[in-house]
Amino acid sequence: MADGIHVSGLNAWFDQRHVLRDVELRAAANGVTALIGPSGCGKSTFVRCINRMHEIVPNARVTGQVLLNGEDLYRPGVDPVDVRRRIGMVFQKPNPFPTMSVFDNVAAGLRLGGGMRDRAALNEAVERALRQAALWDEVKDELGKSGASLSGGQQQRLCIARAAAVQPEVLLMDEPCSALDPIATAKIEELIVELKKDLTVIIVTHNMQQAARVSEWTGFFLLGELVEFGVTRGLFTSPRDTRTEDYITGRFG
Repeated sequence: MADGIHVSGLNAWFDQRHVLRDVELRAAANGVTALIGPSGCGKSTFVRCINRMHEIVPNARVTGQVLLNGEDLYRPGVDPVDVRRRIGMVFQKPNPFPTMSVFDNVAAGLRLGGGMRDRAALNEAVERALRQAALWDEVKDELGKSGASLSGGQQQRLCIARAAAVQPEVLLMDEPCSALDPIATAKIEELIVELKKDLTVIIVTHNMQQAARVSEWTGFFLLGELVEFGVTRGLFTSPRDTRTEDYITGRFG
């Protein structure tokens, strides 16, 4: 049975700068885990370590273990490209491929993998992903239109559809609503709750109210350390660490 992501003893560096220190965290399957903390505390680096994007940066390195459903993603012989297919990612700023249509944006990953040449199967997969991203009804008559012509909130849902199309096991979301207005943000939050039926979701957010609304578990990062991790409601109402309490009550951050 799927048990999600289990990170243990994770350390990360950029050159000599030690940016994550001995992080231990479990993100349960078919749930939403939120990561909060001030800017520059290591949250984004942490999620990039999960799908091995951290190692794309020159002179970056990682030690420790990241397990996906019990499988060590850093063991020798594991293909990082396959890891990034299994663990999709959505970024802070919507980034649809500007020269591609809505359809081709969603189909890009399916075509890249080389396993989807049948047009009927491709059409079906694109529709499924757009429905999963709650975007199908808005774009079904405009699939040939440029992805960049959509509104900001639609572009972000298009990026979610693109990530979902290859049927990943995990979806990482790094501040997915920070560039969006409140209405678009509400749609993304509704979508996150729906997505966890099929995926393990990990969301980095600066918005503590958002973490409280969408997640079952929350981790608080500070200066590269995971200070506290637990059930969201408990962490916000009865934090165990004074640093967590100081952050959520606005004494710093």
